Amino acid sequence: MPSALITGASTGIGRATTLRLAAAGWRVFAGVRERAAGERLLAEAAAGQVIPLTLDVTDAGQIEQARARIQEETARGGAPGAGRLDALVNNAGIGVGGPLELLSPEDLRMQFEVNVFGQVAVTRALLPALRAARGRIVLVSSIGGRVAVPYNGPYAASKHAIEAIGDALRGELHSSNIAVSLVEPGSVKTPIWGKAQDTANGLEVPPELQWEYGRVPAAFAKVLSDTERRGVAPEQVAATIERALTARRPRARYLVGRDARGMVLAHTLLPTAAFDRMLRRVLGV
Repeated sequence: MPSALITGASTGIGRATTLRLAAAGWRVFAGVRERAAGERLLAEAAAGQVIPLTLDVTDAGQIEQARARIQEETARGGAPGAGRLDALVNNAGIGVGGPLELLSPEDLRMQFEVNVFGQVAVTRALLPALRAARGRIVLVSSIGGRVAVPYNGPYAASKHAIEAIGDALRGELHSSNIAVSLVEPGSVKTPIWGKAQDTANGLEVPPELQWEYGRVPAAFAKVLSDTERRGVAPEQVAATIERALTARRPRARYLVGRDARGMVLAHTLLPTAAFDRMLRRVLGV
């Protein structure tokens, strides 16, 4: 039975991937931040083996506890897969939205703590187990990792960093026979952007900057509305992740969603000034 650790498994892409792999016969270690989320996964994955782990990717102690639990579970009963992990899906993430001029340093740092430093910390902790299995790593990136748009700078910057880390790891782990893939969804119907809207709504715009940023909450609400309308289901991203984990020759990158492919095409073909005008028109700013 192959085994996988999925971070950020409580909702959205992580939850969908946990349920899909469990149904396909994987033993899934599901990283969640709250016990209730783990219990829900256990109830939903009645046909598969799910082991919830309390895992905040910014907490070094919880990462070590997760590593030790995986070691313990894979060694249970003297199984031949002891100490091995076939797959790591680095999915945990948050979205911070708003104008860079107004966001607090704490919000910016937290964006990178979760989306970048946490992913690296989990990967480093699990590399011995992945190396023993000649396993695979999937980094859940975003179309934002290729194309940044106004008022989404922190999130896009964190995903640009994940793209660079994925490319570096792919070369560095080649001799260990560990394949590394980046999954790049466009709009996905997940709770992450509702939390980003809360951050944007909480921004205080000084009177002297109302002319510049007064329309940001409305622009952000429009982006969220469009995402809800055209976003793909998390299950579609989960299917792509499974493909990256099981393909005989996994690709370096997997784009998910028509809007992701359209954005890459437009960014490639249009002059920068024309692309920027298009974004401003879409955002209404």
